Amino acid sequence: MLASALDYAFDPALIASTPASPRDHARLMLVDRSAGTIAHHRVHDLPQFLGENDTLITNTTSVLRARLLLIRPASGTLTRIETEGLLQDPLPDGTWRALIRRASKFRAGERLTLQDSRGIESNDAIELLARDDDAWIVRLHSAFDAATALEHSGFTPIPPYILKARRDRAITVDDTVDRAEYETVYADPSERHSVAAPTAGLHFTPELLQVLARRGVQRADVLLHVGAGTFKPVEATTLEEHHMHSERIEIPASTIQTLQHGDGARRRCVAVGTTAVRAIESLPASWSAADGAYRSNTQLLIQPGFGFRYTNALLTNFHLPRSTLLALVGAFMGMELLHEAYRVAVQERYRFYSFGDAMLVV
Repeated sequence: MLASALDYAFDPALIASTPASPRDHARLMLVDRSAGTIAHHRVHDLPQFLGENDTLITNTTSVLRARLLLIRPASGTLTRIETEGLLQDPLPDGTWRALIRRASKFRAGERLTLQDSRGIESNDAIELLARDDDAWIVRLHSAFDAATALEHSGFTPIPPYILKARRDRAITVDDTVDRAEYETVYADPSERHSVAAPTAGLHFTPELLQVLARRGVQRADVLLHVGAGTFKPVEATTLEEHHMHSERIEIPASTIQTLQHGDGARRRCVAVGTTAVRAIESLPASWSAADGAYRSNTQLLIQPGFGFRYTNALLTNFHLPRSTLLALVGAFMGMELLHEAYRVAVQERYRFYSFGDAMLVV
């Protein structure tokens, strides 16, 4: 598949810099694949379209405070430098792979101090160990464990396109607000490993989940810890040439039983977001609930022609052009209908990306 097939005409003014309030008041585009129709609703209308034969597949990962504000203190001939970092992946030896802005300015062995939003330095620091392509391998130094240190000194990893939109619009949002907003209401805080939120789930409120439960809609959880590679655009000519990032997944036995109708009830599986799709579609056909929870890494790239085994409907946001997320949605609904839906979304001024509006594909 040519990567150019994932382009579409877009107006940057449609990038949502903050979420809808309340969350379930975001707009909802309803796309019927068999009829080829497009209708316009709100997320709080979901109970009209979901019922007792449906199961929401939800990704309960939580967002790591992975964005770092960093200072290299002046020392000897070295000048003070303020920069930013993003922790990407924890490594088995306790180090991290991290992206550091102005990476070429630094040398192995240097320590960069973490600072708060007021520019006040903390007692936590990262040590630069070695370059790894466009990233650094770093070690976090703190009197606390990494999770505690990042809760104190780390920031919410709001996607760069949202940060740019805020700067362009002179919008300031405190990190305490972002911590609450850039997290699903069903996130498991003990699973704080993602550097981006599974954003389709951001539309749910406890009240909406209660209404859906009263209608008989069930929930089945999965875990996929979102990595920074989710934002990597397809720069190759074809999707087949794109190097797909790896992400950790876990599918509980109870969810596997639901997917494979082990409880005797055939339900429509409504995947909440592309991360839920990638998790359940990565489950090997040979694995059953009797084998227990499935834990692995996935590099699954879903593009047109993919045979979906478990996903019957999809709730998703509007995605970046030339992204593997857009390829996944195109594989599920068909590329022609995808392009028509995005043309209509731009025309109707839907809000795009992580804090934007939603699409339900049935």
